Amino acid sequence: MSRIGKKNIIIPENVDVKIDNRNITVKGPKGEISHEIPWIIDMEIKDEAILLKPKKRTKQSSALWGLTRALLFNCVEGVTNGFEKQLELVGVGYRASVENEKKLILEVGFSHKKEIEIPEGIEISVKKNIITISGINKQQVGEVAAKIRRVRRPEPYKGKGIKYVGEKIRRKEGKKVTATT
Repeated sequence: MSRIGKKNIIIPENVDVKIDNRNITVKGPKGEISHEIPWIIDMEIKDEAILLKPKKRTKQSSALWGLTRALLFNCVEGVTNGFEKQLELVGVGYRASVENEKKLILEVGFSHKKEIEIPEGIEISVKKNIITISGINKQQVGEVAAKIRRVRRPEPYKGKGIKYVGEKIRRKEGKKVTATT
């Protein structure tokens, strides 16, 4: 039995949910997301909530039951509040800027600037050394944040690079100089 799958997804007042065969469309104030449901999961809308049940009880259906519930909850949460990730630039002379809301320009210690295309549905803003990525699709927001972080991962000796806000970097000791006699 899936503990997560058993929970109902409550639909807020300003969100519209439509079920079309195996496809579910969630429309809210921030936008619209559609998601395909696996064949082994049944769904219905009852009393302003989405109910999910597996057609037959197997290990795979139990896993998909919880996964599907989590993904649908993220769709509802995304169209109402949206998702956000923040990255921090650590290093002398490290800068970021947004060009025409289509490209993110990073100056992170290379001899040239790194340009990253901003996908549709994602908004990026830069204030001082903090890059904020926001959107309605949780997976897409995380993917873009990981792609930006991959440009210059934080290194363990000085901690320079691009890291998530609040991320702890495990620091290493440098080489020790000892006197020889």
